[in-house]
Amino acid sequence: MNQLNQLIVLILIAITTAITYWGFSNQFIFQRYQFQVGAILHHKQYRRLISSAFLHADWTHLLFNMLTLYFFSPVIIDVYGVMLYFILYFAAVLAGNLFSLWLYQKRPSYAAIGASGGVSGIIFASIALMPLSSIYLFFIPIPIPAWLFATLYFAYSVWQMLNPKPWDNQGHAAHIGGAAIGIIFALLLTPHYVLASALYLGIMLLPLLYLAYELLVNKKVR
Repeated sequence: MNQLNQLIVLILIAITTAITYWGFSNQFIFQRYQFQVGAILHHKQYRRLISSAFLHADWTHLLFNMLTLYFFSPVIIDVYGVMLYFILYFAAVLAGNLFSLWLYQKRPSYAAIGASGGVSGIIFASIALMPLSSIYLFFIPIPIPAWLFATLYFAYSVWQMLNPKPWDNQGHAAHIGGAAIGIIFALLLTPHYVLASALYLGIMLLPLLYLAYELLVNKKVR
């Protein structure tokens, strides 16, 4: 990633950090712009579908999202350019929140914050392009094949969605919605790259097929 592209990513990170800090010190801003089902469905506050990506629960939440965004962005910018990078990022934010909105439409108090949907879109578009690359996690000192990481990530997210725990405050629906858009984005724009590893893509998507069955046939979660 050249210096100009790096600067663009850093500006996105800086804006997100600044607005997150503003939200920390101003609860009115936090409450006004977070994702909340009731406010969107009943009061038509659609801005929350995007604005919630600029707010985070704490510094750890922000740091994890922004570091991940920084490390995965170069692949997307190098392949698709800056304009499509931003289109993917905000489309993934929107898709993650729309999926959450649909899933929890009967829970008006459901609220969420964070850029995880957008970050997931960037990560999984990268994985769709290079499923055989290696991913290094902060707490695991060995490389993990990208396709295996994606499969386990989807499996974990689906399990947590279908078996919610009181202590789990992660927005798994936003993660999955954003990740799905990332894969679709890569498939539509660079099908020759993605389909060259169709076997790995199919394995990655197995947990999502199971989720679709549980949601659409068994009507779980909602």
